[in-house]
Amino acid sequence: MAQAMATPLTSSLSLISNTSLFKSSKPTSLSYPISTQPKIGGLSIRCARVGGVEIPNAKRVQYSLQYIHGIGRTRALQILNDLKMENKITKDLSEEELITLRDEVSKYMIEGDLRRFNALNIRRLKEIQCYRGIRHIQGLPCRGQRTKNNCRTLKGKKIAIAGKKKVSK
Repeated sequence: MAQAMATPLTSSLSLISNTSLFKSSKPTSLSYPISTQPKIGGLSIRCARVGGVEIPNAKRVQYSLQYIHGIGRTRALQILNDLKMENKITKDLSEEELITLRDEVSKYMIEGDLRRFNALNIRRLKEIQCYRGIRHIQGLPCRGQRTKNNCRTLKGKKIAIAGKKKVSK
């Protein structure tokens, strides 16, 4: 049974390696060309991961850093100035530059830590029942915006009031 299952495999291996089964005096090995970067259609794929986020390769570093939650325009410029790095396209960065960039970004509160921090602050406001906490509970804006015409994203879709009809003359 095992010999029957191995026979198709050995015949297919002989076709791949271009040697017959009877010429086994020299051990043959199969080698495949391994490229350092996978290529699709002539383009090399290399994703730069900074702060747990894949930042775009085709943009400049200043704008690529803004894809990380917690880094905006000002902080991206501040990071570049602290590193004294020029604002070049992300795919042109060397490995050393990427490592220093990752180290600098890791000094800030970003992504999951920042989201967790904000969620804990909102939960604290709800627990102490302050004005802002009550507005969060009710799903209304808590920074003084008007609610008569706007804030549809917080209030949700309009609901028609049953029984309220316009009087026609």
